[in-house]
Amino acid sequence: MKTILAAYSGVLKGTGCSILSALQDLPSALWPCRSKMEKHLQVISVLQWVITFLALGAACTVLLLYMFCTECWLIAAVYTAWLIVDWNTPKQGGRRSSWVRSWTVWTYFRDYFPIRLIKTHNLLPSRNYIFGYHPHGIFCFGAFCNFGTEATGFSKKFPGIKPSLATLAGNFRLPVLRDYLMSGGICPVNRNSIDYLLSCNGTGNAVIIVVGGAAESLNCAPGMNSVILKNRKGFVRLALQKGSDLVPVYSFGENDAYKQVILEEGTYSRALQKKLQKILGFAPCLFHGCGLFFGNSWGFVPYSKPITTIVGEPITVPKIENPSNEIVDLYHGMYIQSLLCLFDKYKTRFGLKENDVLHIQ
Repeated sequence: MKTILAAYSGVLKGTGCSILSALQDLPSALWPCRSKMEKHLQVISVLQWVITFLALGAACTVLLLYMFCTECWLIAAVYTAWLIVDWNTPKQGGRRSSWVRSWTVWTYFRDYFPIRLIKTHNLLPSRNYIFGYHPHGIFCFGAFCNFGTEATGFSKKFPGIKPSLATLAGNFRLPVLRDYLMSGGICPVNRNSIDYLLSCNGTGNAVIIVVGGAAESLNCAPGMNSVILKNRKGFVRLALQKGSDLVPVYSFGENDAYKQVILEEGTYSRALQKKLQKILGFAPCLFHGCGLFFGNSWGFVPYSKPITTIVGEPITVPKIENPSNEIVDLYHGMYIQSLLCLFDKYKTRFGLKENDVLHIQ
């Protein structure tokens, strides 16, 4: 108020000061500073993705069923008919949108942690690739931000390469959520979908598979460097059958986004957790982050910890339609060695000690 009165007084005295110029000083007093406003937007952008992943599909399913019982039943019927016609689209390359992948909300999402993508080698657009992403973490924030959006500049760093992040096939049976995921270039992690991308979609495709899957998320915790890979050979066999090069990818900090209560092996609670994981397709983890308004409280907002994703050197893979177990084991061993070398080379740059090792389970 004093600022406005001073401005008004200046106008009367002919000093040239105007109320408009005085009002320009008001935002700093009446509104949060720019840095705080950006932090709020970052939190909202991350929280919307968490809620979307956890609840959008179920909420839209309930809403669709409810609409059949109201005067809006025709809208629900038309959408359901379109859903049936469009049912196989996720298995046939999906329906990505460059516009959605470039939304400003994803830059706020990126800056919250922050998330970085580091390129170590060039990838040829004349080849197809299978990226093995490690570790899973709770929500795969690094995988989604780097490969499901353009927030970290994937297309600029790897020109001619089109990434397709593979996730649970069950997500693509849920209304609205399926379309939201497809718009980011996300596809079901099943044989039909990956076969189409690597065989019927030309070259320059990169399918990102989170190799450890839901089982790995049950053991993730801050500071833990462990991946489930020893007996995961299906992606290697697929790479050989399609002649697609293997690329190890490791995200430092992925496990630091949430804290988790890890149940002891051999207990009834752990057995129930694993059984639910097999039935549901995802792991019912007991995790928490920080609160929405207070950083020292518990909530669904992940901790603001840096996540740095390193895309390693591609392993050239020949095309063998029926690879023997020995050949699969050979390339699986090469992949593990490449991943270990990638981890050891970059671990000290991103907060780990020289004596920290990556445990392969």
